Amino acid sequence: MVFSSCISQPFSSSPLSMMKRNITAKRSELCLDSSRISLDNRWSFIGGSRISLRRNVSSNSYSVAHKRCSSIQASWLATSQIASSVFAVGTTAVLPFYTLMIVAPKAEITKKSVESSIPYIILGLLYAYLLYLSWTPETLKYMFSSKYMLPELSGIAKMFSSEITLASAWIHLLVVDLFAARQVYNDGLLNKIETRHSVSLCLLFCPVGIVSHFVTKALTNNQSK
Repeated sequence: MVFSSCISQPFSSSPLSMMKRNITAKRSELCLDSSRISLDNRWSFIGGSRISLRRNVSSNSYSVAHKRCSSIQASWLATSQIASSVFAVGTTAVLPFYTLMIVAPKAEITKKSVESSIPYIILGLLYAYLLYLSWTPETLKYMFSSKYMLPELSGIAKMFSSEITLASAWIHLLVVDLFAARQVYNDGLLNKIETRHSVSLCLLFCPVGIVSHFVTKALTNNQSK
């Protein structure tokens, strides 16, 4: 009995079991933030017990990437909203002038409204603002993408791939179309030519409206002779 008890005691307090208890105690003492530090506990007969601390950067990297994606998405949404708002404002702003030139071409209010430069100033400022927002270092490269420094269709297509650039092009068209419609209207008043159909075409298809006015003017002059 005495011999067996003496034999069992060394095995119960062997180096392996004591080392495991030490490791357990060290683990309980290390109360570290798991989101920042990860515990790597490795044991071997040759090297003994080894505890290494490794910084866990995956969560921080994810949070930084998530913040960047959120800021890019918010910027894109803001730019898209600005483009949609300016598009609606510009389209609505020119409609009263076309309506007056078509419905009441000889009225005094129409003549005074058409001669006003306010719509061109407002649309010009909107265009300049959109041009500023849409301008990138690649804009000139897209505009003059050929080896002869001339525009190419592929480059123009890339340039107008964003909504803000499309909105600026739409404002540009509104200004040019309204100016052409005013010229047609004034020429009709001066030469007593019907211009309502040509002005209507200038709103949607400006080059066709200009051609329509020239044809109408030629036919009117032939009939008067």
